[in-house]
Amino acid sequence: MPLPRTKAPEMRFPLLDGPDWRLSAQRPQTFTLIVVYRGLHCGICKGYLGRLAALAPAFRAAGTAPVAVSADPQDRAERARSDWNLGDVPIGYGLTMDHAGPWGLYVSAARRDSEPPRFFEPGLFLVRPDGALFFTATQNMPFARPDLGAILDYLPKIEAGGIPARGELEPAAL
Repeated sequence: MPLPRTKAPEMRFPLLDGPDWRLSAQRPQTFTLIVVYRGLHCGICKGYLGRLAALAPAFRAAGTAPVAVSADPQDRAERARSDWNLGDVPIGYGLTMDHAGPWGLYVSAARRDSEPPRFFEPGLFLVRPDGALFFTATQNMPFARPDLGAILDYLPKIEAGGIPARGELEPAAL
């Protein structure tokens, strides 16, 4: 799992609209907000990404650039965007399984025909413009995700107060 205050692992994937997205190429004012979602099969993801779409203008106004990505192929990502009314949130697809380890993401196997053979469980990451990881939340279940409104409300406090990322100590150092 990546530690806060360290350089975030590289992440790269195709976007539905535009060239490949690369974390190292992002230059937000305050943060890049990466939301890893399970895929089209997930009803909870639909609601969560709907909330992200509703808050995306406010995140951008706070200098934070949101993006959502899953391991789904392009056709399923396109269906999620249109069926879920995700507006102008950049949607990535085809996130490869080699991202699991470096990002601390959980991977599940399909239990139903509607699920892809392998998919990521949810993750949310805030990365500073210099590439340092600030916030990380990964789940092994689709429920109990970080409150996007609370994150948005706290962004000005982080910047105004110079609040550092926490959890930066290696467990072996304890």
